[in-house]
Amino acid sequence: MDYEGLVVIRSVLAVPLFWAWALRYGAASAIVRAPARAVAAAAFAGALCYSLGSLLDFYALTLIDASLERALLFTYPAMVVIAGAVLARRLPAPRVSGAIALTWVGVALAVGAFDRDVLSANVTGAVCVLLCAGTFATYFLISERYTRQVGSLAFTVFAMTGAAVALVLWHVPRHWSWPVAPDAASWVLIALLVVFSTVAPVLMLAEGVRRIGAERGAIVSTVGPPFTILVAWLAIDERLSLHQLAGTALIVGGILFVELARRRRPASA
Repeated sequence: MDYEGLVVIRSVLAVPLFWAWALRYGAASAIVRAPARAVAAAAFAGALCYSLGSLLDFYALTLIDASLERALLFTYPAMVVIAGAVLARRLPAPRVSGAIALTWVGVALAVGAFDRDVLSANVTGAVCVLLCAGTFATYFLISERYTRQVGSLAFTVFAMTGAAVALVLWHVPRHWSWPVAPDAASWVLIALLVVFSTVAPVLMLAEGVRRIGAERGAIVSTVGPPFTILVAWLAIDERLSLHQLAGTALIVGGILFVELARRRRPASA
């Protein structure tokens, strides 16, 4: 099974679990009463982020290390700030602008912009991850608006259903077949991927944001890239160069500063 088939089957198998969780924990009324506009927006966001974005991300992982992928994917909060500034027609605060610039310097270092050989090896995968980060930013902006109408759990159900439908409509006409794992061991790994790397993270993220807010949640999530680097080193012996580690540090530091600044702004208003 290639990465495309894996993305499709992961998404399709995850949908019943999302629906079961939503119905079990009281989102049935929100789902039934949801306005058509909110349902369509959630389905579009899911199709964009969890179908197109996932395909880009999985393809990138065939080209670049997981450590670099995670660091680049983490640029999405900076994209959210930039998009918000464009929509509001207002420049971010100077400190936030500086932090965003620092983040993009980190991206340049991480992909090897100053080393032709490293850049050549990473550029295609890096572009795919940055496009994926753009879909994440779009999902965040759409969800921020419509979760107020339908709730985070109902929005998640609509989004993940939209993603699964989009992936099936994209995959089946191209291959006229359904992706099937080659053996029982592969099905076990897929089941673990569905439960622990798809359903559980999405639900825990939604619940975490509900409990502590998006800003604090984003601050906590800064552990993601360093943790990925550590696990990739221990599990599969991936090693980043010094300039890539420096770039990752700048990305994480810049995003952390952006989120802290956004968190302080309402408190000081």
